[in-house]
Amino acid sequence: MICILLVAGHGTVLETQIKNDDTGLYSHLAGVPKALLPGNGGKKILDFWWEAVNMRQLFTEVYLVTNADKFKYYERWATANDFPLENVVNDGSTTLEDRLGAVADLELAIRSRKLQDDVMVIAGDMLCADQNFDIAQVIRFFRSEPGELIIYYELEESEKSSSRGNVEVCRETHRITRFLEKPHEGLTASRLASVVFYCIQRETLTQLSDFLKLQTRATDRSFGRFWEWLINEKQLDVFGMKLPTGFQLIGQVGLSDYTRWLSHYSTKQQDASSKPITCRSFARVGLMGNPSDGFNGKTIAMSICNFWAEVTLLESQTLVLLPHPLNDPTEFGSLQDLFCISRKEGYLGGLRLLQATCKKFYQFCSKQGLALTKQNFTLKYDTNIPRQVVRNRPRRNAIVSATLKCLMKFYNITDDDLPKSIRANFILNVETEELFITAGLQDRVVQVYEGLVYMDFSKKLMEEQGYGSYLSLDMGGLPPFWLAYLSDPSDSGRIHSNIRLRWLNGEPLVVEAMKTFAELTDQARAALQDRDWQRLAQLMDQNFDLRRSVYTDECLGPGNLKMVQLAKQFGSAVKLPGSGGAVVGLCLDEARLVEMRQAFQEAGCVFCIIAPYDPSAGGRR
Repeated sequence: MICILLVAGHGTVLETQIKNDDTGLYSHLAGVPKALLPGNGGKKILDFWWEAVNMRQLFTEVYLVTNADKFKYYERWATANDFPLENVVNDGSTTLEDRLGAVADLELAIRSRKLQDDVMVIAGDMLCADQNFDIAQVIRFFRSEPGELIIYYELEESEKSSSRGNVEVCRETHRITRFLEKPHEGLTASRLASVVFYCIQRETLTQLSDFLKLQTRATDRSFGRFWEWLINEKQLDVFGMKLPTGFQLIGQVGLSDYTRWLSHYSTKQQDASSKPITCRSFARVGLMGNPSDGFNGKTIAMSICNFWAEVTLLESQTLVLLPHPLNDPTEFGSLQDLFCISRKEGYLGGLRLLQATCKKFYQFCSKQGLALTKQNFTLKYDTNIPRQVVRNRPRRNAIVSATLKCLMKFYNITDDDLPKSIRANFILNVETEELFITAGLQDRVVQVYEGLVYMDFSKKLMEEQGYGSYLSLDMGGLPPFWLAYLSDPSDSGRIHSNIRLRWLNGEPLVVEAMKTFAELTDQARAALQDRDWQRLAQLMDQNFDLRRSVYTDECLGPGNLKMVQLAKQFGSAVKLPGSGGAVVGLCLDEARLVEMRQAFQEAGCVFCIIAPYDPSAGGRR
């Protein structure tokens, strides 16, 4: 592949204002071409781009196209920066009036140097908000798609759509469906801006001369007009890749705009690198319908403040995953100590979850056309979710969810880039595809959407769109749910047993049970909306009875059954909130609730009143 850096523009406005500035602050920049002006981090703007593309393993040659007016400046720069002088192309123009136009400059380089290879084109006078993005990732994505590639970014709030070339991109295929060069207000809802950063297949290079024959004026020989013609009229396949950073061409901007954007990008970079990112995800309890989420059923679940996982990310020189002192032990007091810890906590801590999430995140972004910066970081985690609370699953899910939140913030990946519905699938795939853990979507959906969530996993929805229908429910005035779990979950049962195989084989008892779970969920949703807590309590009991009839006592385990029986002695509704080791209940008699708490504690169980997490209210309800 060949890279061509374009620096042939005539920045007359900026050059004139620098020359006439009476503060004396910019006198040393008088006459300096715009690509050689200072950029972020004290580097010249062109220095950054040369460092980014000066890689023999990626490019066979790099060319620089300049004008005759500033040719000597770039010749001197080439000598000082080990850039091959023979690769500096002079387009012969000396003024703005006799310029060739950006597309003509590119065509000149290709024709004069007889280039016959794929080409990456970059404007060498473009300010970049982040100095660390990965050129190799861009090339890999370009080669994975059957067409040209345009780099785009999401406009900041202060930027107007009419100041940029706008792209409309199909989320599923990454194909650019329409290109609009500096559109008028209201012409498109897109806030995705194209920059002069493209990859063009060698077979398409002949289109440059065809376009130039149609455009006689230099003002019309811009890349914006070229892409409008190629995409909207010729309907060639052109794909888009998003960079999570901002860009500013300083071609015809003034001195105040140049200094403002330079200061803005520098400040953003300093702030981003100095502040740690901390994200928290909460455990959940299944209130209704589980375990039908894995069987095209419906469920209602709620995130709770009592238990959480927290991940902290801080930028660092190398990528470091820090083991948790309790959950990832590497040192023990004795062999007996190792035995006791391993028996109670298991062998698999959270470190593998951090690693698997990072790996899957990079893979997802590469596939989805989201270029990431080459920044490293240190990740650490903490959690207070007991292994007993639903068999360690909320701990796993919460750590993965919190890690993903941190990575999205660090790399500026937005909700549009990774929507909540897809995010839940992502978390599930980390566990199923990377760690080979059998799991369903319910937990992941709740930890992404947070709060009280109704979920429909019908076969039709899952097959058509790859995810279910998720609805956040009002959490105002919820009754006091409670949670209890075993101090030692060793007898909590093998909850899922052979149910999946029986369901896949179409066993009527199991198939009908999963349909009934879904019906109970719809009734529970109505009870929640009507604030009918007596009805909700009845439905919770029915949910457990149905589960018991299908899974049998042997699968549920004596520990779970003991907690259920104890709760029923006090007239409380009770069910399993997940896969086992804990029970969730609803007791509407406050006096009996106090007595029940004491009874659970005397039975050696941990008992707590649930503190629902309500994102709409800013946290705890």
